[in-house]
Amino acid sequence: MRHRMVLRVMTSQPTTARADTGFAKLVELMAASRVDMLPVVDEHRRVLGVVTSTDLLAKESAQLRPGRAWALLARRAERVKARGTTAGELMSSPAITTTPDTDIVRVARLMADHRVHTLPVVDHAGRVVGVVDRTDVLRVFLRPDEEIADEIDREVFRSAMGIDPRDLQVQVDEGIVRIGGQVERRSWVALVTALVRRVDGVVDVVNDLRHRFDDTGLVVPDPMTVDITRAPHP
Repeated sequence: MRHRMVLRVMTSQPTTARADTGFAKLVELMAASRVDMLPVVDEHRRVLGVVTSTDLLAKESAQLRPGRAWALLARRAERVKARGTTAGELMSSPAITTTPDTDIVRVARLMADHRVHTLPVVDHAGRVVGVVDRTDVLRVFLRPDEEIADEIDREVFRSAMGIDPRDLQVQVDEGIVRIGGQVERRSWVALVTALVRRVDGVVDVVNDLRHRFDDTGLVVPDPMTVDITRAPHP
Protein backbone atom coordinates (compact mmCIF):
# COMPACT_ATOMS: atom_id res chain seq x y z
CA MET A 1 0.00 0.00 0.00
CA ARG A 2 1.56 3.25 -1.12
CA HIS A 3 0.41 6.85 -1.12
CA ARG A 4 -0.04 8.67 -4.40
CA MET A 5 3.05 10.23 -5.86
CA VAL A 6 3.62 13.90 -6.66
CA LEU A 7 3.61 12.98 -10.35
CA ARG A 8 -0.11 12.24 -10.09
CA VAL A 9 -1.08 15.66 -8.74
CA MET A 10 1.57 18.17 -9.84
CA THR A 11 1.24 20.86 -12.51
CA SER A 12 3.65 20.12 -15.37
CA GLN A 13 5.50 22.71 -17.46
CA PRO A 14 5.26 25.50 -14.86
CA THR A 15 5.99 29.13 -15.53
CA THR A 16 9.56 29.97 -14.51
CA ALA A 17 11.83 33.00 -14.25
CA ARG A 18 15.51 33.57 -14.87
CA ALA A 19 17.86 35.23 -12.40
CA ASP A 20 17.84 38.45 -14.48
CA THR A 21 14.04 38.63 -14.82
CA GLY A 22 12.98 42.07 -13.62
CA PHE A 23 10.47 42.94 -10.91
CA ALA A 24 7.70 44.10 -13.26
CA LYS A 25 8.06 40.98 -15.41
CA LEU A 26 7.83 38.77 -12.31
CA VAL A 27 4.55 40.43 -11.37
CA GLU A 28 3.32 39.98 -14.93
CA LEU A 29 4.25 36.28 -14.98
CA MET A 30 2.56 35.58 -11.65
CA ALA A 31 -0.61 37.41 -12.68
CA ALA A 32 -0.80 35.71 -16.09
CA SER A 33 -0.24 32.23 -14.62
CA ARG A 34 -2.32 32.86 -11.49
CA VAL A 35 0.42 31.59 -9.19
CA ASP A 36 2.15 33.03 -6.15
CA MET A 37 5.50 31.28 -6.65
CA LEU A 38 7.94 31.11 -9.57
CA PRO A 39 10.93 28.77 -9.72
CA VAL A 40 14.05 30.68 -10.76
CA VAL A 41 16.09 28.54 -13.16
CA ASP A 42 19.34 28.64 -15.08
CA GLU A 43 19.78 27.97 -18.80
CA HIS A 44 19.44 24.22 -18.18
CA ARG A 45 16.21 24.67 -16.14
CA ARG A 46 18.01 23.75 -12.93
CA VAL A 47 16.35 25.42 -9.95
CA LEU A 48 18.38 28.23 -8.40
CA GLY A 49 15.71 29.45 -6.00
CA VAL A 50 12.11 30.61 -5.81
CA VAL A 51 10.39 33.99 -5.86
CA THR A 52 7.05 34.30 -4.10
CA SER A 53 4.40 36.97 -3.99
CA THR A 54 5.53 37.64 -0.41
CA ASP A 55 8.98 38.58 -1.74
CA LEU A 56 7.41 41.03 -4.17
CA LEU A 57 5.07 42.49 -1.58
CA ALA A 58 8.01 43.21 0.73
CA LYS A 59 9.45 45.52 -1.90
CA GLU A 60 6.10 47.15 -2.61
CA SER A 61 5.53 47.76 1.08
CA ALA A 62 8.96 49.35 1.44
CA GLN A 63 8.28 51.72 -1.46
CA LEU A 64 4.81 52.77 -0.34
CA ARG A 65 5.49 53.24 3.37
CA PRO A 66 9.26 53.43 3.78
CA GLY A 67 9.44 54.40 7.45
CA ARG A 68 7.02 51.80 8.76
CA ALA A 69 8.06 49.14 6.24
CA TRP A 70 11.75 49.29 7.07
CA ALA A 71 10.93 48.99 10.76
CA LEU A 72 8.92 45.85 10.04
CA LEU A 73 11.60 44.36 7.79
CA ALA A 74 13.98 43.94 10.66
CA ARG A 75 15.97 41.02 9.40
CA ARG A 76 18.84 41.75 7.04
CA ALA A 77 17.72 39.20 4.43
CA GLU A 78 14.32 40.86 4.18
CA ARG A 79 15.86 44.31 3.83
CA VAL A 80 18.10 43.03 1.03
CA LYS A 81 15.10 41.53 -0.77
CA ALA A 82 13.17 44.75 -0.49
CA ARG A 83 15.97 46.53 -2.36
CA GLY A 84 16.11 43.85 -5.07
CA THR A 85 14.98 44.48 -8.64
CA THR A 86 15.55 41.06 -10.25
CA ALA A 87 14.57 37.48 -9.50
CA GLY A 88 18.15 36.65 -8.52
CA GLU A 89 18.09 39.39 -5.87
CA LEU A 90 14.57 38.66 -4.64
CA MET A 91 14.58 34.86 -4.59
CA SER A 92 14.99 32.51 -1.64
CA SER A 93 17.88 30.11 -2.19
CA PRO A 94 18.48 27.22 -1.97
CA ALA A 95 14.91 26.28 -2.82
CA ILE A 96 12.96 23.64 -0.96
CA THR A 97 12.06 21.12 -3.67
CA THR A 98 10.49 17.71 -4.12
CA THR A 99 10.56 14.99 -6.79
CA PRO A 100 7.88 13.32 -8.94
CA ASP A 101 8.21 10.01 -7.07
CA THR A 102 7.80 11.50 -3.58
CA ASP A 103 4.53 10.53 -1.92
CA ILE A 104 2.09 13.32 -1.10
CA VAL A 105 2.17 12.65 2.64
CA ARG A 106 5.88 13.49 2.72
CA VAL A 107 5.19 16.58 0.62
CA ALA A 108 2.51 17.72 3.06
CA ARG A 109 4.97 17.35 5.94
CA LEU A 110 7.65 19.21 3.97
CA MET A 111 5.26 22.10 3.32
CA ALA A 112 4.21 22.23 6.96
CA ASP A 113 7.79 22.04 8.29
CA HIS A 114 9.01 24.85 6.03
CA ARG A 115 5.75 26.84 6.04
CA VAL A 116 5.49 26.99 2.27
CA HIS A 117 2.45 26.66 0.03
CA THR A 118 4.10 25.59 -3.23
CA LEU A 119 7.15 23.49 -4.10
CA PRO A 120 9.11 23.11 -7.35
CA VAL A 121 9.25 19.51 -8.55
CA VAL A 122 12.66 18.55 -9.93
CA ASP A 123 14.15 15.55 -11.71
CA HIS A 124 17.35 13.71 -10.75
CA ALA A 125 19.46 16.50 -12.29
CA GLY A 126 17.70 19.28 -10.40
CA ARG A 127 15.75 20.48 -13.46
CA VAL A 128 12.25 21.74 -12.82
CA VAL A 129 9.53 19.49 -14.23
CA GLY A 130 6.52 20.84 -12.36
CA VAL A 131 5.14 22.49 -9.26
CA VAL A 132 2.89 21.15 -6.51
CA ASP A 133 0.85 23.24 -4.10
CA ARG A 134 -1.34 22.60 -1.08
CA THR A 135 -4.47 22.44 -3.21
CA ASP A 136 -2.90 19.63 -5.24
CA VAL A 137 -2.05 17.72 -2.07
CA LEU A 138 -5.53 18.17 -0.62
CA ARG A 139 -7.15 17.01 -3.85
CA VAL A 140 -6.67 13.43 -2.65
CA PHE A 141 -9.62 13.99 -0.31
CA LEU A 142 -11.86 14.29 -3.36
CA ARG A 143 -11.48 10.58 -4.11
CA PRO A 144 -14.83 8.79 -4.56
CA ASP A 145 -15.98 6.82 -1.51
CA GLU A 146 -16.25 3.66 -3.62
CA GLU A 147 -12.61 3.97 -4.67
CA ILE A 148 -11.50 4.37 -1.06
CA ALA A 149 -13.56 1.35 0.04
CA ASP A 150 -12.09 -0.76 -2.75
CA GLU A 151 -8.53 0.15 -1.74
CA ILE A 152 -9.24 -0.70 1.91
CA ASP A 153 -10.61 -4.09 0.86
CA ARG A 154 -7.74 -4.85 -1.50
CA GLU A 155 -4.71 -3.22 0.14
CA VAL A 156 -5.47 -3.25 3.86
CA PHE A 157 -7.38 -6.48 4.47
CA ARG A 158 -6.37 -8.79 1.62
CA SER A 159 -2.79 -7.63 0.97
CA ALA A 160 -1.42 -6.08 4.18
CA MET A 161 -3.26 -8.21 6.75
CA GLY A 162 -3.91 -11.34 4.72
CA ILE A 163 -7.50 -11.76 5.90
CA ASP A 164 -10.75 -12.27 4.02
CA PRO A 165 -12.84 -9.09 4.42
CA ARG A 166 -16.11 -10.73 3.41
CA ASP A 167 -17.16 -11.07 7.06
CA LEU A 168 -16.43 -7.40 7.69
CA GLN A 169 -18.52 -4.35 6.93
CA VAL A 170 -16.78 -1.28 5.49
CA GLN A 171 -18.80 1.84 4.80
CA VAL A 172 -17.28 5.07 3.47
CA ASP A 173 -19.22 8.33 3.55
CA GLU A 174 -17.42 11.51 2.41
CA GLY A 175 -14.10 9.99 3.40
CA ILE A 176 -15.20 8.84 6.87
CA VAL A 177 -14.71 5.07 7.17
CA ARG A 178 -16.82 2.92 9.48
CA ILE A 179 -15.64 -0.68 10.00
CA GLY A 180 -17.68 -3.42 11.64
CA GLY A 181 -17.48 -7.17 12.05
CA GLN A 182 -15.03 -9.47 13.78
CA VAL A 183 -11.30 -10.15 13.45
CA GLU A 184 -9.20 -12.92 14.97
CA ARG A 185 -7.03 -10.95 17.41
CA ARG A 186 -7.69 -7.97 19.65
CA SER A 187 -4.39 -6.37 18.61
CA TRP A 188 -5.61 -6.29 15.02
CA VAL A 189 -8.36 -3.80 15.91
CA ALA A 190 -5.89 -0.96 16.45
CA LEU A 191 -3.80 -2.20 13.53
CA VAL A 192 -6.76 -1.97 11.16
CA THR A 193 -7.40 1.64 12.24
CA ALA A 194 -3.75 2.59 11.69
CA LEU A 195 -3.60 1.01 8.24
CA VAL A 196 -6.92 2.44 7.07
CA ARG A 197 -5.80 5.94 8.10
CA ARG A 198 -2.88 5.55 5.67
CA VAL A 199 -5.24 5.19 2.70
CA ASP A 200 -5.33 8.37 0.63
CA GLY A 201 -8.61 10.21 0.99
CA VAL A 202 -9.53 8.84 4.43
CA VAL A 203 -10.71 11.68 6.67
CA ASP A 204 -11.45 9.65 9.80
CA VAL A 205 -12.02 6.06 10.95
CA VAL A 206 -14.83 4.77 13.18
CA ASN A 207 -13.75 1.29 14.30
CA ASP A 208 -16.53 -0.96 15.64
CA LEU A 209 -14.59 -4.20 15.19
CA ARG A 210 -14.91 -7.08 17.64
CA HIS A 211 -12.28 -9.78 18.26
CA ARG A 212 -12.23 -13.54 18.95
CA PHE A 213 -8.94 -13.83 20.84
CA ASP A 214 -7.43 -11.38 23.32
CA ASP A 215 -3.70 -11.31 22.65
CA THR A 216 -3.01 -7.99 24.37
CA GLY A 217 -0.92 -9.73 27.00
CA LEU A 218 1.50 -10.74 24.25
CA VAL A 219 4.15 -8.60 22.59
CA VAL A 220 2.52 -7.13 19.50
CA PRO A 221 3.88 -4.77 16.83
CA ASP A 222 3.38 -1.03 17.04
CA PRO A 223 0.57 -0.24 14.52
CA MET A 224 2.43 2.86 13.33
CA THR A 225 5.63 0.97 12.48
CA VAL A 226 4.30 -2.37 11.25
CA ASP A 227 5.67 -3.65 7.97
CA ILE A 228 2.51 -3.73 5.86
CA THR A 229 4.17 -6.00 3.30
CA ARG A 230 4.00 -8.89 5.78
CA ALA A 231 0.61 -10.24 6.79
CA PRO A 232 0.00 -10.88 10.52
CA HIS A 233 -1.49 -14.38 10.24
CA PRO A 234 -3.05 -15.88 13.34
